[in-house]
Amino acid sequence: MPSPDDLAPLAADMTAWRRDFHRHPELGFEETRTAGIVANLLRQWGITVEQAIGVTGVVGTLSGTRGASGGNRAIGLRADMDALAMPEMTGADYASTTPNTMHACGHDGHTAMLLGAARWLAANRDRFGGTVQFIFQPAEESRGGAARMVKDGLFERFPVDAVYGMHNLPGLPLGTVAVPKGAVLASSDTWEVRFRGAGVHGARPHLGTDAPLAAAHFIAALPMIVAREIDPLQAAVLSVGHMAAGAPNAPNVIPSEVFLCGTARAFTEAVRAHLEARVAEVAHAIATTCRVQADPRYIRRISPTINRAEQAAAALRAARAAVGDLAMDDHPPLTPGEDFSEFLAERPGAYVWLGTGDPAHPEGFHHNPHFDFNDAALAHGAAFWCALVEQELA
Repeated sequence: MPSPDDLAPLAADMTAWRRDFHRHPELGFEETRTAGIVANLLRQWGITVEQAIGVTGVVGTLSGTRGASGGNRAIGLRADMDALAMPEMTGADYASTTPNTMHACGHDGHTAMLLGAARWLAANRDRFGGTVQFIFQPAEESRGGAARMVKDGLFERFPVDAVYGMHNLPGLPLGTVAVPKGAVLASSDTWEVRFRGAGVHGARPHLGTDAPLAAAHFIAALPMIVAREIDPLQAAVLSVGHMAAGAPNAPNVIPSEVFLCGTARAFTEAVRAHLEARVAEVAHAIATTCRVQADPRYIRRISPTINRAEQAAAALRAARAAVGDLAMDDHPPLTPGEDFSEFLAERPGAYVWLGTGDPAHPEGFHHNPHFDFNDAALAHGAAFWCALVEQELA
């Protein structure tokens, strides 16, 4: 099986690709430059390429030659390409040249690693049979790229028996490949509540109905839903992310309307449904108590990412073959969301973590202006992809 040492000759190229993507980040559904580079490189290596899947997505198809007639199985390997709308503060000489846009989650590294694997596999297609679909996804960062690719017929046009994803994880030892059992990442939903009352002079509150008071009680009640209604062995999050009411130059006015919104996270559909129901019920109950109106809304966005047992076991075998003792047979679930779950709703699969070691900056974790992908992990990630293909398409 391929190891990081086998992929080391490609490390310089993967680093160059990664830093070029980092220097020129693109937001979701705007990855025209990145997608063009990806497509051109894949074609140079003799890989069949289709573009504009899910707006700016790219899929490369490579068939192995091992065996009399190759093989009938197919697997998909996915990397995301988009950046985040935030300024960069790394100080790197390859820092973003696009204002308020940066690769703060490592998708530049994901794209480079999958390109490295594609190049190695294209040069060694006699080591596997069957078909690999290299899926370069746009718009993972809350813009629905995976769903758009599925809607565009991703798995009908590029059939796979299983699909796999990988994400870097700062703080996990460099080169570690961790394969969670079951839940990997949480659902990511948005809730909104608008409280409507009768605005009034702040000195005469008895003449109106107090929407801000209702909003305050609602904010205080949200933790109660998680702390007293969710099994302590489960997990859930309800957080307030935005509040809007009144005007700063009119502090003597009790506003007639308050708008709140935030995020909800869960690892099971049952807990997710409970959060959805209770946000509305608590909002209405508090509104009744405060003699105001409540207009709650719950928007389901991303489902939980849950590994299938069979594919998780396959990923773990490949991890052990590629990185040896750096393979980890489980990892606690994390509460961010990931739209790779859209792929897992269509095909069985698994999602793994790639350790990139301690970040160079104390604040250098995902979605932080100091974040930078550790290039020393590129060969480890690409080796895992190649080992998985050899193993599953043997």
